[in-house]
Parts: sequence; structure tokens; C-alpha cells
Amino acid sequence: MSLAFIFPGQGSQALGMGVDLAEAFAPAREVFQEVDDALGQNLFALMREGPEGDLTLTENAQPALMAVSLAVARTLEKAFGVGVERAAFVAGHSLGEYSALAAAGAISLADTARLLKLRGQAMQRAVPVGEGAMASLIGPKSDVALAETAAAAGAEIGVCVVANDNNQGNVVISGGKAAVDRAIEKAKELGARAIPLNVSAPFHCPLMQPAADEMAQALASATIIAPRTPLVANITARPVHDPEEIRRLLVEQVTGRVRWRESMEWLAGPGGVTRFAEAGSGKVLSGMAKRIAPDAEATPLNTPADLEAFASSL
Repeated sequence: MSLAFIFPGQGSQALGMGVDLAEAFAPAREVFQEVDDALGQNLFALMREGPEGDLTLTENAQPALMAVSLAVARTLEKAFGVGVERAAFVAGHSLGEYSALAAAGAISLADTARLLKLRGQAMQRAVPVGEGAMASLIGPKSDVALAETAAAAGAEIGVCVVANDNNQGNVVISGGKAAVDRAIEKAKELGARAIPLNVSAPFHCPLMQPAADEMAQALASATIIAPRTPLVANITARPVHDPEEIRRLLVEQVTGRVRWRESMEWLAGPGGVTRFAEAGSGKVLSGMAKRIAPDAEATPLNTPADLEAFASSL
């Protein structure tokens, strides 16, 4: 059975995430302390106690979600002897790509925490609150072709693109608010449900170019080495292990489309993956995996019982 570890992105955060891991496992506690030390911030206290509104701020949610994912990965390795090398590939949804790279040893935990803090801040600075928007197109008629047609209608009055190709029936558009509103109208005309997302900025669209520029500068000086397990990148939906290519793709990812459906199809097809393990908060990616690759097994790993059962099944 060929395994891939997958790492969740923004939207999977929840108050209390990671607390049971910290209570049960010393390696998890070590991860949370290392992240706090790297940021000079008591992020774990925020994850544990809230307020929830502060946790959902992009600059906090991104490193917090990574911390939970790395707590899972390190606990699997240190407490159960299941290292990332047991997997054929790693992949992560948007910010989860940083989690995947950290778990695979390509970027240090401390550097990953600092990069994600900056990434969240830069994304928020790029577009003033209220000027951008995102919407999820939901339903059996929602596919990339429909989303591109809707986005093209919105682009007549502003920036509007397909931001996330999550799976058949779940595609996200992003851009200026007026343009996204126009695209929503078009999507409904085409028979899709269109749900505005409660986000503070229009991620993965050209309006994020100032954030991409900031990340290019930060990543230029970051130490990145070849991951122990190849990463299937959001931008290309193909494996990458060269550090300079990883650096370039992380910059492109800020404004580019998250090709998650294509990534999962490649993993379950040419990649030969038959089992997906979602390391971190929630089970969003596990649900997507079951829809994209119904013949593969998908397991969320975010509680002590999850980790114990998973390790014993290998």
C-alpha cells in the first residue's frame, strides 16, 4: 500500500486544536514550544484558549495550522516510529505546502513558522479588508470550466480568477469584490450554487502580487534543502524535490491556482498512492480525497487515538 501524507490549509483551524496531542505526547509539546519560541508569541495559548476571532486571523491561523500538522508528524516519528520516509509523497493545500515541506525536512520548523507568519501578514497587507472577495462554487455542475466561465464574466469589471480547484463540485474563485459578485451571478445562471466565503483577503489571485513579492524576498534568504519525501506542488500538480524549484513554486503559489484536484488525481494515478493520511486539524482533505480518488483510503490524523490506530495499521 503506497502512502501519501497530506496537510490541511486555512479554514481547518478550530479552537482547541492540538491540545489533546500536547496533553498526550511530549513530541507534540516540543513542537508547540518551538513555534512559540520562533515567533516570540504564545500561539499555543491562543490555540487552546482563544479568543477564536484572533485565531482565525490569517497571520495566526497559518502558523497555528502548521504547528498542529507538525505535532502530528513529529509524534508519529518519535512516539510510533513512523517517519515521513514511510510515505511515497507529501502534499499540502496552500499553506499546508509549507507544513509538508517542514515535515519532510526541507525547511526547519522555526523558519517555517516565521515564513507563515510573514505570509499571513503580507497577504492581509496586499488588499485592504473589504476590497477583495472569494466564493465557493458548489454542486454537481461546479467544475473548472464553469468556474472559468464565471470568472471571465467577473473579469470584465475587475480581477477575478479560479483560485482553488479542490475537486469536482467544489471550485473557488477569487478577486476584487465587484468582480467576484458578478462572477457569482454568472455561476448561478450556469446552474451552480455560489457561496461567498468569510475571508479577509482574496487569496491565490493576481491581487496578491505584493504578498508574492514579500515572500520572494523572504524565501530568497531561507534555507531550503531537498525534502526527504518528494512534494507534489500546488502549482504544477507534479512532484518536486529540487530546493530552488521549491523556492520558486512557493512564490508562484501566492498568486497562482491551487491545483488540488489535479494533484490528488496524479497521486492516485501515476503516483500509485492508495492511502492518504491527513496530518493536522480537521478532515477537509480526507473528504476531498474520497471524492477525487474513491478507491483510495483516506484517514484524518488529529487525535491521539487517530495516531495510535494509524501506526498500528502499518
